[in-house]
Amino acid sequence: MANEVFDMTLEGIQDLQKELDERKGTISLEIAERLKEARSQGDLSENSEYDDAKEAQANNEFRIAEIEKILKNARVIDESEISNKEVTLGSKVLIKDVADGEEEEYVLVSAREEDIFSGKISNESPVGSAILGKKKGELVHVKTPMGTMDYKIIKIGRP
Repeated sequence: MANEVFDMTLEGIQDLQKELDERKGTISLEIAERLKEARSQGDLSENSEYDDAKEAQANNEFRIAEIEKILKNARVIDESEISNKEVTLGSKVLIKDVADGEEEEYVLVSAREEDIFSGKISNESPVGSAILGKKKGELVHVKTPMGTMDYKIIKIGRP
């Protein structure tokens, strides 16, 4: 079975590498210290601190493996692949809510890089999937739990 390729921005890959380094270093050391402290309390059978630390260790190791898999199979989106004419992965897009005229700017990224608070939306999100492949000036209809929203694509560029 072939490995899945993860298309990501260079910034997204760098962020994952930073998280991996932190998890392998600082976080692993903190968990090891928590385990050592919990073991020193004696009986482990009813030691919730030990159980919590073991769970944190398992979660950290799982996330490390997940990040390593992503990084191993990551493909950097080349800036030349980002169109100024059509919304693609990596595009910076200015959209306008047709109903209230409010404008919002997003960078369209993979689901693994999504960070709405930093203006990065996933190509799998309702807005992201609706604008993907669209051109400047086009209207898009986005189905949300609150109903259909209409947006106009104002500007498309590179981040």
